[in-house]
Amino acid sequence: MKEARLGILGGMGPQATQDFYQRILDRTDAACDQEHLPTLILSDTGMPDRTAAILGGDAEGCYRRLLAGAQLLERGGCTLLAVPCNTSHFFAGRLQGELSIPLVHMPRETVGRLARAGKKKVGILGTDGTIQTGVYQRECDAQGLEAASPPPEVQRLVMRIIYEEIKRGEKGSREKFAVIDRWLRESGCDGGILACTELSVYRTYHGLPDYYTDAMDVLAETCILACGYKLRTV
Repeated sequence: MKEARLGILGGMGPQATQDFYQRILDRTDAACDQEHLPTLILSDTGMPDRTAAILGGDAEGCYRRLLAGAQLLERGGCTLLAVPCNTSHFFAGRLQGELSIPLVHMPRETVGRLARAGKKKVGILGTDGTIQTGVYQRECDAQGLEAASPPPEVQRLVMRIIYEEIKRGEKGSREKFAVIDRWLRESGCDGGILACTELSVYRTYHGLPDYYTDAMDVLAETCILACGYKLRTV
């Protein structure tokens, strides 16, 4: 049987990639180096911005770059592919069609976890690209959940945290996030999805209650189990 090897197609952004790999390490039940999951990481920081590409008309160029990275990891002997970027999952079905190894679908796995937990209405916190392309809304529809997208004034705050703060190496504004949190709860959501890996980084810095489901956590745990490793009890 071929040894499991996880391929991480990252760089979107690089801090999120580093955070994702740290979660792989933290959540794997391992007592020594040899008990950790073999991993090959491609941090392609030259990847076009996914939101700008999808909404601005160069989606094909972005897709070709994603595909080239995924195929490089496949040729490197990876048996499973993770892409710690939610917006990139706009291309997930097309990418999977050109790969011979499975790509873990982060939005699908995340929504599936919420559905199994009995959630009914969830708020989606992500980039304009993730929201406008319906990456999470489609998964919610398929699994019987109501998806709530932020109104324009709240979505602008989400984008500012992502692009003007976390991607610039800052820790993110608690004040802005408090406004977002208030909208979620006042809208009747029984949970919120951190549907951008920069928001996952925000959670690493500040911590958030269990009300929030972190898609990066779901991706990490799914990859560990899919590669035949056990999760560490936390």
